[in-house]
Amino acid sequence: MRRLLDNMNYKEILKKRVPIIEWLPRYTVLSFFRDLLAGFTVSLTAIPQSIALAGVAGLPPQYGLYSCVVAGAAYAVFGTCKDLNVGPTSILALMTEPYSKKFGPAVAPLLSFLGGLIIFGLGVFNLGFVIEFFSFPIVSGFTCAAALEIGSIQVNNFFGISSKGDDFLEAWKAFIKDAGKIKLWDTVLGATSLLALILLRELKRFGSLRYRSDWSRTRNIVGITLFLLSLARNAIVIIAGVVLAYCLRDQQPFRVIGEVQSGFPSFKPPDFNTVYNGTYYSFNDMATGIGTSLLFIPLIAILEAVSIAKTFVHGKSLDATQEILALGITNVLSSFVSSMPVTSGFTKSAINNVSGVKTPFGGVIVTVMAILAIAFLTPTFFYVPKATLAAVIICAMIYLFEYESFAIIWKNKKLDMIPFLVTLICCLTISLDYGILIGIGVNLLFILYPSARPKVNIVRTQIVKEREICVVKPMENLFFPAAEHFRDRILECKGHDIVVVVDGEYLRTIDVTVARSLVTLAHEMSERGDAITFWNFKPSVAAVCLGLDATLDGCFKTAVLEDIIQDSRLKVI
Repeated sequence: MRRLLDNMNYKEILKKRVPIIEWLPRYTVLSFFRDLLAGFTVSLTAIPQSIALAGVAGLPPQYGLYSCVVAGAAYAVFGTCKDLNVGPTSILALMTEPYSKKFGPAVAPLLSFLGGLIIFGLGVFNLGFVIEFFSFPIVSGFTCAAALEIGSIQVNNFFGISSKGDDFLEAWKAFIKDAGKIKLWDTVLGATSLLALILLRELKRFGSLRYRSDWSRTRNIVGITLFLLSLARNAIVIIAGVVLAYCLRDQQPFRVIGEVQSGFPSFKPPDFNTVYNGTYYSFNDMATGIGTSLLFIPLIAILEAVSIAKTFVHGKSLDATQEILALGITNVLSSFVSSMPVTSGFTKSAINNVSGVKTPFGGVIVTVMAILAIAFLTPTFFYVPKATLAAVIICAMIYLFEYESFAIIWKNKKLDMIPFLVTLICCLTISLDYGILIGIGVNLLFILYPSARPKVNIVRTQIVKEREICVVKPMENLFFPAAEHFRDRILECKGHDIVVVVDGEYLRTIDVTVARSLVTLAHEMSERGDAITFWNFKPSVAAVCLGLDATLDGCFKTAVLEDIIQDSRLKVI
């Protein structure tokens, strides 16, 4: 152990686990300006979106800003992917909402802290592979359900209705019940904002952030302008809504988010107990109430971060373990400034990429912009119309919904539509947590069924006069779900003076369940007067069976098949 410690290169380990040590000494002024542009551009989306996502999470608007204060800077120190932007996301906000409603805002930083510890632990013990159980149909079904639910919850704000539902079904029940209370000007503002967001988003088709040699100087200027307008669409629409609401403040035609608490959050650990609506909740009460989400929120955070990072590495290797460690540390540190759970979002990371970010320092710029927003812009957030925020979220959900998943799954493997639809429907009607669990369960059934019904070749022939042989050959390895099925297939081999030969050529290993089934089978065949032999079995496989019943040693043969058939001892077990 001491020799191992002496041979460890601590400097290399430190560079690997704190990547900023590797790239910061080579940081250039040009890289800084590229990161500055990218960070500023991302912040135009990240800051207004974070305010909107705080509403999705059932939190006061300032919690969205708090979630941007540490995340970008922390990831810049420990993260490896320059394009990733870490902050609140719609899915994590939705998963936080039921608990902020029950326990109050104090639960959000607690979720971030506990989730960060779990994520960090998964990274330390290299357990990030658990996200591999989330297959494409499961992830797509979950994402589509989350997009539908988040969008549905915003419908009432979009139309100016004060009541709201907390999930997909409740949201539509509330909307139908109060449809007569739709407010004209909120609806007009919401529809106009949504249309503007979609049009501004599509502007990027006609522009580019990079100078193109095949365009004229004027066209390049116009193209860059259009592209920047597209990237800043959330900020543009919200600023327009704020200006309009402020100018019409005496008439109050729109519902606004109201007063936003000013000032910076205290840097302190999250509260492990809280009082909300006059009820005291201990840590045990909150942990019990959160239940399975205590595991699923970190897993979804890892899934989002790693999958998005893989999108932007462009063929380079990705240190997934370091990404998981960085995400865990970021969540833990963010919880000290009252942040909700954070991970990387695709939209903001894509903006980072197209803006030409050079290093993770772009996240520090977003942190600085969030701090400036808290310091100077908090009073203006009072006039942010709820309909405009709803339009921002609904527009994001329109593009989050994976329309192409239906076509991909249906075209390539229709059977995968079952776990996809089960996950989608269960997430919408039960909960996101149980929807994922049920979807994974259904998916595992599809995986286990072939294991329970492996391909078995049975060849019956008469090699020796008046003696029939039945060669049973499993064409793949046998696992415990297949034990009874395989035994039943062999017992189907009946006839006068029949010899059953089980060819174990493809059996690499067997478990105790299969071994017990084979031992029982040997005795059953003996009792009915038939001969059985196990041929071509690897010594390690035979050893498992003989460990259960050593008297079967004579049944395991490696000789030529014809010699085995003529061996009179086949009759004796």
